[in-house]
Amino acid sequence: MDRLYTSAAELVDFAAQSYGEKIAFSDVYGEISFADLQTQSRKLATALMEKAETGRMMPVMVYLPKSIKSIVSFMGSMYAQSPFVPMDYAVPMARFISTAKNLCPTAVITDSEGKDRLKEAGIDVTILVYDELIARDADNIKIDRMLNTSTDLDSAYIMYTSGSTGTPKGVTISHRAVLDYAKWLSDTFEITPESIIGMQSAFHFDNCIFDMFATLLTGSKTVIIPEVLFMYPEKLFDFLSEEKISIIFWVPTVMISVANSGILTEKKLDDLKLILFAGEVMPIKQLNQWIESYPDATFVNMYGPTEATDIVLYYVIDRKFSTGETLPIGKPCANMKALILDEDKKLCPKGKQGELYIGGSGISMGYWNAPEITANAFVQNPLNTRYRDRLYRTGDLVYMAEDGNIMFLGRADSQIKLRGNRIELGDIEAAASAMDNIKNCCAMFSQKTEEIFLFLETDSEIVPRKFNMALKKTLPAYMIPQRLVTLNSFPHTPSGKIDRQTLKKQYMEEN
Repeated sequence: MDRLYTSAAELVDFAAQSYGEKIAFSDVYGEISFADLQTQSRKLATALMEKAETGRMMPVMVYLPKSIKSIVSFMGSMYAQSPFVPMDYAVPMARFISTAKNLCPTAVITDSEGKDRLKEAGIDVTILVYDELIARDADNIKIDRMLNTSTDLDSAYIMYTSGSTGTPKGVTISHRAVLDYAKWLSDTFEITPESIIGMQSAFHFDNCIFDMFATLLTGSKTVIIPEVLFMYPEKLFDFLSEEKISIIFWVPTVMISVANSGILTEKKLDDLKLILFAGEVMPIKQLNQWIESYPDATFVNMYGPTEATDIVLYYVIDRKFSTGETLPIGKPCANMKALILDEDKKLCPKGKQGELYIGGSGISMGYWNAPEITANAFVQNPLNTRYRDRLYRTGDLVYMAEDGNIMFLGRADSQIKLRGNRIELGDIEAAASAMDNIKNCCAMFSQKTEEIFLFLETDSEIVPRKFNMALKKTLPAYMIPQRLVTLNSFPHTPSGKIDRQTLKKQYMEEN
C-alpha cells in the first residue's frame, strides 16, 4: 500500500491490481478471485446507487448467510459511499428489528430467502436482492468519481453490539480507522500471499475485520469455515488440514472447546503458524495445551472492544504461563494509545489498578443515532486540555506491569463488593477453570440475592462441598460462590462467546 487511500474500498482496487486472478475468499458455495471481487463489488455498487439513496450517511444493512456474497455486499456498499452494517442469518429476527429501528437503513441487501423472512417479520425497509444487484453492469466512471470525493473520516461500517442493557448500539468506524488497522496488520504479522486464514468470526462480530482486510492488503486467502464444523472438532481439523490453514483468529471459547475435545493431541495441522485470539479471557490451562501442541507457532493475545477497529492492544506470547498467572493484553497497536486512569481521572503509576481509556485513529466515531450514549462513553482526554483528544472509556479494569505490558483484571461492572469485601469475578473464574474436568466456567453476581453464581461446563458430577473445598486452596473464604450450576454445555452468542444474558435469565433471575 504505497499511496494514501481515503476509502477502504480502494483496498479492493489495490488487491485486484496486485493479485488479480489469485483466489481471495472461499466458502462452502465456491470461491472468488481478487479481480472478480472488484468486478462484482463495483456491479453491486452501481445497482445500489440506482435503487437506493446511498451516500456518506446512508447505511446499508447486509442480511445474508455467512458467505462471499456478504463480502461483495460490504465492499459494494463502501464503493457507493454507504457504510455497511453486517446482519447475517445467525442474528435473531428480534435483534434485526431493534437494530433496523435505530439505524433507519437506506436499504437491506439479502437473497430470496432473506427477503421472505423480512417480509414475514413486517420489516418496512427497501429490500434489494443480491443476485439482481450484481446482474447490473458496473458504472466505473461514476464509482471512481465518488471515490475521489470521499474522505477518510466517512463511515466505513457500523457494527452493532449489545450493552449491559441488551439494547444494540451501532458502533461507527471510519475508513481511516480501517486503513490504519490493515496497514498495522501487514507490518506486524508475517502475512503473505501464501498465507491462508481460517475465518471463525461471524460478520456481525468485529474480528471479521482482521480476516477480510488482512486478505485485501496482503494477498492472502481467507477460507470461511462452515459453522457446523465447530461442533465436531475432528471434522473441523480435517477441514483445516485440507485447506492448509496457516492463520486463525478465533474467540477463546472456540479454542477452549477444541482443547477440551482432545483433538490437539490426536491430529496435527502442519501448516498452522499464527494463532491469534480475542474477545474473552483465554484460560491458561487450555492456552498451554495449544502451545504444547504447536510449539513453533506464534500465539498472540489480542484486546479490543467493538468501539475500536477490532484490536487496540496485543501481546505476543513467548512462553507457557503457570496456573494463577495473568496473561498480559499487551501494548498498543500503531496509531493507538492506552491510558490507565484512577477515579480522579489521573494517570495511574505502574502496578496501580485503574480504568482503561483508549484513543487513536482506530477509535469509533460514536454510536449511531445515540448522541447521549456517545457523549458518556467517548470523552475528552482529561490529561490534554489543549485540543480535542477523544478517548473511549472501556469499563475494563487493568494495571501496567513493570515491563510496560497492560494486565487485564476484569470489567468494572464485574468487580463486586460483598459483605465489605471487594471481589473480582475473574479471579473466581481463573481458579475454577484450573480445576480438573472443568471445560469452561462463568461467574456472575446476583444483586437481588447478593450471591455469587458459578456456572461450570462439565461432563462430570460435581459435589458442591468438595468443589468449594478445592477452591479454598486458592481463594479466600469470602470469594467462594454461594451457588454452583453445572451444565453439559454453555449457551453461546452468535459470535461464539459465552451467552451470559441467557445464563442470567434462566438461572439467576428466578432465584
